[in-house]
Parts: sequence; structure tokens; C-alpha cells
Amino acid sequence: MSANAVPLIGISACRQQVGKNSSHTVGDKYVEAAGFAGLPLILPARDGGSDTRALLDQLDGILFTGSPSNIEPHHYNGAPSAEGTRHDLARDRLTLPLLQAGIAAGVPVFCICRGYQELNVALGGSLHQRVQELPGYMDHREPEDAPLEVQYGPRHLVSVTPGGMFERLGLAAQFEVNSLHSQGIDRLAPGLRVEARAPDGLIEAVSMPDAPGFVLGVQWHPEWRFAENPVSRSLFQAFREACNAYAARKERDTKVLDD
Repeated sequence: MSANAVPLIGISACRQQVGKNSSHTVGDKYVEAAGFAGLPLILPARDGGSDTRALLDQLDGILFTGSPSNIEPHHYNGAPSAEGTRHDLARDRLTLPLLQAGIAAGVPVFCICRGYQELNVALGGSLHQRVQELPGYMDHREPEDAPLEVQYGPRHLVSVTPGGMFERLGLAAQFEVNSLHSQGIDRLAPGLRVEARAPDGLIEAVSMPDAPGFVLGVQWHPEWRFAENPVSRSLFQAFREACNAYAARKERDTKVLDD
């Protein structure tokens, strides 16, 4: 990668109603965290979907964000959602094919919360829709009326699975994470490896060892004040290094074709 080049990092947007306007939205915390890895570029959730190939040709990494909406359960043969569940059909049309194609192409992907669930669904896994209602599982939702600092504060430990990406990154065998979700992984998709679990056994992080590029998904929110948290910094540093390496490799391949 040339000295002045900066990796271009796509960020998945949600489709939400803001006042009277249908809008493409991304929380600033995701933009700032993606900006640590490169130049952030928001990817709109269009009704007709997006040109996946054209996007991948331009991007050096993709951050799949969290969202107040849930994946339509028909994507994983799930039961119909409970009444009042928020969905985002346009986002589903953006993220699920983009994940499949991006992973196949070796583009680094970092998937957070809904993005983590999208990763599992895109690769053939399924989801629990309301973890808090399942016997043996804790309530992973945030306190609804609490200030953001409390909602995004540490909620429970996760235990790292030995021999994986987290161990190679030097993370502790256990560390605390925040928790702001009601869905969670049920059947793990083929090819994904469990990197960490919550105390109740729920899968909290995954990687994909046999993928051609960097693939990481976490159920918690490391983007929240990521620079202040050693674990979050380590995760985004790994993503940054993968995006830089991918951009440099892409540039070399382009020069070979041009010669």
C-alpha cells in the first residue's frame, strides 16, 4: 500500500424513520471506531439492495454494526417474531449477501451485535430470538431506562476458548463485557469457531479460521469508548492490521495486472 493510501472501511447502515423521512443511519460510535482502521464509508440500506461486487471492489474492510432491529427470522427458518419486534428488511438485503461475498473475497470483516448475528445467519446458522425467556439463560438485555454509561457498562464475564484468535491476540482467559441484546446464536454456522462464551453458555464471540481473510464477530459492543478499553483496542487493532494488509495486497495485485 502506498505511503499516503488509507484503507476504506465500509460501515453497514440501518434503514430507520427519522421524523417524516426514511433515513440511512449509523451511530457515531461505529464511525469513530471504524475511523481507527481507515477512512469510514457508510453503506446505505437501499430498498432494492446494493451492488455487492461493486462495493467489494472499493472496500478494504467492513464493519457490520449493531442495531435496534432484528433479522427477519425467515432467513434462518425461525418462528415468526413476537409482536412489536423491529425489523429492517433493507438492511437484511444489504448485509447478508455482502457478508457472504466479502468473506469469500477475503475482505476483513468485523461484526458487532446485530452484525454478529448476521454473520451467523449469512453462513447458515440460526438464532434464539428471546434469550431471556429460555431456561438456563440470563437476561442479556440492558436496563432500559438507565443512562448510556450504565447500559454500556460491564455486565458479565466471558470465558475465552483456548487456541483461537483471542488467545493469539493476548487476551485474558476471562474478561468483562457489556450486554445489550435479546437475540443470540442458537445453531452455530458451519466454519465458525467459538472464541468466547458467557457464564450461561451463550456464544459471545466467533472467528472463522479457514476463511481467506480476517473474520471476527462479537455479541457485545467493543465500539463503545473503544480507546478506553484494552480488550476493545486489541480487537480494533487486529481489524486495522487486517485492513491495511488487505489494502496493500490489493494494490500489489493491481500493479501486477497493469504491468
